[in-house]
Amino acid sequence: MEYEKIIGTGNTAIVYEWGSNKVLKLFHQGYPMEAIIREFKNASLIRDMDFPKPIAYKVIYCGEQAGIIYDRLDGESLLDWVIKTENAYKCAVYMARLHKKIIKYSISDVPNYKDFLRRDIERVQDLKEREKALSIIDKLPDGNSLCHGDYHPGNIFIYNEKTAVIDFMNICHGPFLYDIARTVFLVQYTPIPEGVKHKEKLQQLRKTLADLYLEQMNVKREMIRDYLSVITVARMGECPNERRSAFL
Repeated sequence: MEYEKIIGTGNTAIVYEWGSNKVLKLFHQGYPMEAIIREFKNASLIRDMDFPKPIAYKVIYCGEQAGIIYDRLDGESLLDWVIKTENAYKCAVYMARLHKKIIKYSISDVPNYKDFLRRDIERVQDLKEREKALSIIDKLPDGNSLCHGDYHPGNIFIYNEKTAVIDFMNICHGPFLYDIARTVFLVQYTPIPEGVKHKEKLQQLRKTLADLYLEQMNVKREMIRDYLSVITVARMGECPNERRSAFL
């Protein structure tokens, strides 16, 4: 089948129209094949769970690239929606409503969240930061809740006030508070790209959204403080060129 019309672009892949109701998520050349297979496996594991998401059908090869065929989602990303509307409260409601449907499930055939954290922390150059984070991880609880691992408005689609989640690369199991903390980190503490207009206004919107999301999830910041501290250090290994944001 021909694929020409681009409908989305991300850091790891370009999404193309594939027929009338599907898309091809075509990963960039050189992207690790094991990561693509892992995403497809993760999507298959959660296929029958009752929360809105695109179904993954198969892995295909296009020359030296590989991709996954997914259902096509109508609408726009919740990130675009909240930037356009500036309605942080309603965005938080959408996020929390969908997230609660995800984390209520238990899962075991995916990595432990601590393995994700340790992998990235081991890449951190600062020995003191690394050892402190690893000592905190040992004290954090285990759990079997389904954690998306990358849950934020950019990975949520909205159409006619209905939402669906995408991107299943980082699915893991752990306590649900880990996934909530990861969301807060991604929403509030990752840097705003250079050149974005009204930076201070956008940063305030992000903080407000994080606060409202926690309120909707009925979680206090004190409950996720240790998770956030470890996630912050792990991010230094995950994205070493990213400017660090402090929260303590």
